[in-house]
Amino acid sequence: MILKTYIQSYVFAFNRLEREIWNYQDGCVLTAMQELYEAEENPLYYQSISAFMDQFIGEDGCIRSYNAKDYNLDKIPPGRVLFFLYGHTKEKKYRYAIENLMEQLRSQPRTSCGSFWHKKIYPYQIWLDGLYMGMPFYALYEKCFGDGNGYSDIIKQFQNARQCLYDRKTGLYYHAYDESRKLFWADRETGCSANIWSRALGWFFMALVDCYETIPDKEQAGKAYLKFLFCDLAERLLKYQDSDTGLFYQLTVLQEEPENYLETSASAMFAYGFLKGCRLGLLETEIFRAKGEEILLSLAAYKFSYRRGKLELTGMCVGAGLGPETNRKRDGSKEYYLSEPVISDEKKGTAAVMLAYGEWMKLRKKQGDRQGNFLNIQIYNNCT
Repeated sequence: MILKTYIQSYVFAFNRLEREIWNYQDGCVLTAMQELYEAEENPLYYQSISAFMDQFIGEDGCIRSYNAKDYNLDKIPPGRVLFFLYGHTKEKKYRYAIENLMEQLRSQPRTSCGSFWHKKIYPYQIWLDGLYMGMPFYALYEKCFGDGNGYSDIIKQFQNARQCLYDRKTGLYYHAYDESRKLFWADRETGCSANIWSRALGWFFMALVDCYETIPDKEQAGKAYLKFLFCDLAERLLKYQDSDTGLFYQLTVLQEEPENYLETSASAMFAYGFLKGCRLGLLETEIFRAKGEEILLSLAAYKFSYRRGKLELTGMCVGAGLGPETNRKRDGSKEYYLSEPVISDEKKGTAAVMLAYGEWMKLRKKQGDRQGNFLNIQIYNNCT
């Protein structure tokens, strides 16, 4: 029962937090709670999402502490659940708030190839993180309120990521790209940062499958391209999965690096992608369902501790970025990625575990499953 027990206790604690800033970390947890609500229809998750938004959204749709002119893609993710709330309530404040966030994307500065700058303070830069921060919201907007013309823009930004960030040697993607090639962390020839970071890959992996699910089938060419990118990355990731635990290292391809470690958030993000890819019919279920379940089982077995009367989820990198010029510690080196603190119960990491668990429940429900393979029995007994 460890995963379910932990998730429910975490949500209760999350509901008691005092909040001052509209931020993507909370947005990740909210998206995960929507996933869990869709999987099991527990009213706790709906109530938590609604109560959170009541703290930030005014009747006119203004969002407390949010400034669109920061042009920060990290401010978009909490808006994903506004579509969910508006669909349930039809309250105009949610619709107005959605439009406020979309106005930011409409005027977000772009690289010359057409991708959103990651932030105003990070000009001319594409980050894998930004694909997750912006594209699923953008796709939901087009589906619910747009004229469909935005789908080609969304696909183009994934194409740009492939062109600018793809590493042919590994088949994976670098964390970020500087079009100007002037930043201290950027390669002068490629513009890319120096290393492949698992959480950045996780953001990208989830963005691909979430956008694939949202974009309508009539957008055949665009969906086919997302499927290609997603399935290609899923296959490539298998090479870098730890053979003993099924988890993934902080620096994906440097398993032998002495200070490298098995990182919780990225592992859970990959589990979410594997399981959702199976549910949507993108991945071979026999292989990738087992891989996703293996990750969940290993997280339950290796990444929990009980301290000070509290169950904690451990092994999460607190965060990693690149630059700006005033922060040269964030240089993209392997030493930098391995120096960031490793903590417990970090929102992004916990949200990823919640998402993966929700997808596992959805997949089981779809397949009507009590099939009895050993791994499935173990996860069922330990997680429900």
